[in-house]
Amino acid sequence: MPELPEVEVVRRGLARWVRGRTITAVDVLDERSVRRHALGAEDLRGNLVGARVVDVARRGKFLWMPLEEASAVRTTEPKLALMAHLGMSGQLLVEDAAQPDEKHLKVRFTLSPAADDAGTAMPEQLRFVDQRIFGGVFLADLAPTGDGQPGGRSETGLPLVPLEAAHIARDPLDPAFSFDDFYRRLRARRTGIKRAILDQGLVSGVGNIYADESLWAARLHYARATDTMRRKEAERLIEACRDVMTRALAAGGTSFDSLYVNVNGASGYFARSLNAYGREREGCYRCAELGLQTKIRRDTFMNRSSYTCPVCQPRPRNGRW
Repeated sequence: MPELPEVEVVRRGLARWVRGRTITAVDVLDERSVRRHALGAEDLRGNLVGARVVDVARRGKFLWMPLEEASAVRTTEPKLALMAHLGMSGQLLVEDAAQPDEKHLKVRFTLSPAADDAGTAMPEQLRFVDQRIFGGVFLADLAPTGDGQPGGRSETGLPLVPLEAAHIARDPLDPAFSFDDFYRRLRARRTGIKRAILDQGLVSGVGNIYADESLWAARLHYARATDTMRRKEAERLIEACRDVMTRALAAGGTSFDSLYVNVNGASGYFARSLNAYGREREGCYRCAELGLQTKIRRDTFMNRSSYTCPVCQPRPRNGRW
């Protein structure tokens, strides 16, 4: 699955190329990719044609585009958003109309003419491509956020969030993320720290790869009990999450063509910088600096894998597995 930095790369690309433009046509080539829109393809098309993309927002891995409906007054807040669920293989591509259709093109959005700061015409189409068809696009109602803060990472900071994403906690890169709230809820749980940070209701956007990388950076074992975790340990972990994600985002931000907004689901562009994940039986970089020859260990965890250094991240005596 794509992780937070990959989705943020997509959000920034869409904000640059799509925000402020009007959707002039919608072509649904495979109705399976709009199955989450309960009223069907025709209703989706009817609501989108003539609507203007006001912003591009993200909370955790949820991505949405608030819409100004064709009949709306410019001063009113948007009531609907186009949500994109990328699934395992979803891609959002900004393309010129002359470009051939991709093999797995599912939905095509035609956009109003626009030019960049240099006066160069922007591509006319936004395409949703999905090989495995686990993802999709659909319309969602927007509601005010419970704390009055922006719904998520965005350009305008609208205090609105789709109902489908309202239950998702804020992620560590969200300016409105509250460490105090996170720590209070963390200590109230009786589980291991990795299970906790993978729960999108506690903190969003942390997937398996970045969980292992953050725990390695914070020198915490994945089974460290949450109910006894000290505040400094939790602070160290959140800072590690922010650092790992920021570095991954910087790598991803320079890896995509400016006209290509993509999530490939593999975190491949950051793989060269991984310290723990996927490095079973390879040397721990931190231990190597101390002259130690410690090998990264892999354990089965929640039908997946966890990677740790047995020296830097010792197994806790009272861990929660």
